[in-house]
Amino acid sequence: MPFFDEQLSRLVRELNSLSGESALPPVERDPGGEVRLDVLLARAAETRASDLLLVTGAPPTARVDGRLLAIDPQVLDDRVVVALIHEVLEEPWARALERTLAADFCFDRPGLGRYRCNVHLQRGVLAAAIRALPPAIPGLEALGLPQVLGRFAALERGLVLLCGPAGCGKSTTLACIVDIVNRTRNAHVITVEDPIEHVHAHGTSIVEQIEVGRDTPSFGEALRHVLRQDPDVILVGEMRDRETIAMTLTAAETGHLVLSTLHTGTVAQTLDRIVDVFPEDQQPQIRAQLALSLAGIVLQHLLPKREGPGRVPAVEVLLINDAIRNLIRRGQNHQIPAQLVTGRTGGMIPLEDSLARLVKSGTVTREEALRHAPHPEEFESFLR
Repeated sequence: MPFFDEQLSRLVRELNSLSGESALPPVERDPGGEVRLDVLLARAAETRASDLLLVTGAPPTARVDGRLLAIDPQVLDDRVVVALIHEVLEEPWARALERTLAADFCFDRPGLGRYRCNVHLQRGVLAAAIRALPPAIPGLEALGLPQVLGRFAALERGLVLLCGPAGCGKSTTLACIVDIVNRTRNAHVITVEDPIEHVHAHGTSIVEQIEVGRDTPSFGEALRHVLRQDPDVILVGEMRDRETIAMTLTAAETGHLVLSTLHTGTVAQTLDRIVDVFPEDQQPQIRAQLALSLAGIVLQHLLPKREGPGRVPAVEVLLINDAIRNLIRRGQNHQIPAQLVTGRTGGMIPLEDSLARLVKSGTVTREEALRHAPHPEEFESFLR
């Protein structure tokens, strides 16, 4: 079928043109002509990919510095995709896939590393997105993050939120903060994750890691029991629903340090997301709880470097003080950005300031930084 072959070849060329790379040679296949997942993971690692996408009708595709790159010219059919997925799909996740039509899990491959995998259906057939996880938990400096984030690890109580778009490094930053706790404090840390991405060995602290789907049916169910397990620090992988948000607020309010994440773009959006999930008559109470328990918000973005491979973080850091507590209590979240600017001497960092510093250092382009700036006029003022 010449037309079909031509269309597939064009798809491969287009994928590679997105990344500015030339086409890569075919990967090695077994004697039966089949490709194995480890071979694709190894090729993805060679390209410094963050993710590997397995989709019927497309070649195996890696995401390298935010761009797509076909790592093998041969287009995958549904039989091959299913075979690749079943190399790592264990029984609990196979049952989850059958029940909910999607599954999140992590797996280890000897000599390659640890990966997070999402298996789902598209057009009635299986597909997968596989993310490479760091071989060790990196420190703040290695991640390019400000040292002020280390303050959160020393807190005895309060809620700390890591926010930003999917794929911006929230989970790795959270793991870094937990690692600081584990190395510097005598604490009982309990994490609830879906799935467990970074495995913590016990340090000066004890770290228990609970995986949704394997150790507990849900975040909410886990949190109901965690509060009876004598924790000092609790990590909630994601505040997905009203029940999880309510129990997370209660945990922070009752004398625990609680770390969690939200997929939000600004500080105001983060606060609004938490409050708006509750009925209107409960919202004043939730604002009061937030004002009392919130300790800080970190907003994170990853930007491609101006030159060379890799991406760098730009962050916004909000440290809660009395003025901000009053704004939260009154629902005046739109006034918080002004507090970020005035709080710079105390360690707060506006996102626009972080972006401007990356531009001034020549790390990222002005155009790329501007795309991530929620307040372009403030970004321009920090550039001057």
